[in-house]
Amino acid sequence: MKLSILDQSVATAGRTQAQAISQTVELAAQAEAWGYHRFWVSEHHSHPSIVGTAPEVLMAAIAMRTQRIRLGSAGVMLPHYSSLKVAEQFRVLDALAPGRIDLGVGRAPGSDGRTAQLLNPDRYASENFPQQVIDLYTWVSGGTPPQGHPGHGVWACPGGSTHPDVWMLGSSDYGAQLAAHLGLPYAFAYFITDGRGAEQALQMYRDNFQPSVVRQRPEAVICVWALAADTEEEAWRLFQSRARWRTDREFGRLGPILPPDEALREFNPAEEMVWSRLKANALVGTGPQVADKLRTLAQTLEVQEIAVITWTHDAQAQRRSYELLASEMGLNPTQPVAEAVSA
Repeated sequence: MKLSILDQSVATAGRTQAQAISQTVELAAQAEAWGYHRFWVSEHHSHPSIVGTAPEVLMAAIAMRTQRIRLGSAGVMLPHYSSLKVAEQFRVLDALAPGRIDLGVGRAPGSDGRTAQLLNPDRYASENFPQQVIDLYTWVSGGTPPQGHPGHGVWACPGGSTHPDVWMLGSSDYGAQLAAHLGLPYAFAYFITDGRGAEQALQMYRDNFQPSVVRQRPEAVICVWALAADTEEEAWRLFQSRARWRTDREFGRLGPILPPDEALREFNPAEEMVWSRLKANALVGTGPQVADKLRTLAQTLEVQEIAVITWTHDAQAQRRSYELLASEMGLNPTQPVAEAVSA
């Protein structure tokens, strides 16, 4: 099974948002050294907790620090933008890191309604999403739209012998159906739904998949939240930071990730219900425990790859979690990070 990382550049109490971006770049270099298959970054806007707003810019920085690992967006919120402009951005990225760029796209705003309207005043932009994806793939793969299309004869530069791999992202049946119809690979955001709807969406994707020039067979990835530590007790202690954030979010409170000890303040009865549900479904524990949970989940959902998201207040704890999982899942480490950076 392939193991990948989705990092969201999470804000943490006591550190600047700029540090969150720098930590993402550093983590990507480490991920390559540990042997992870992909490193994806997300797009959110005007968000007090998730500060990665421009995955294409962040990917360019990461491309300069890595040589092997695939880099991708998870994803570009396409209704905000012109398909041509996104194709140009990602063809530049492919020129910087030939053959290892993933262009993951989604329909969700990645923000509140007011912010989404500021990004694109067209309130109905998402209704054109399927055609946007078709246009995007045409341009990003080095083609031009057919005659009768306003973009016929327009090309996305720079050209090259390789091009980004387009992925459909989703957390509902909509993305699964569209990915199947267009013959695209599909990534299900398991961490958003806590697994609800995953089996149905993946089965729908496989049952309705139409072979294309992109894929002859369906290819699916699930993105999960997981945390490993050297002891089970330490893992659950570190988990308190995300548990508090998720619980607060349920009641309309958003902010930076708190240290575990500060996050452990008393829950009221309504919050306790949220916490209990989170703990029951959490992929948390020692390296062997979490690795076993990931293998079981992959087998249950019949996927060959899992992308892991890990939030901790302490960046060292986050890196240790990914290091433990890389070891337990049998990833093949590459040259040390310092050598890879200097090459």
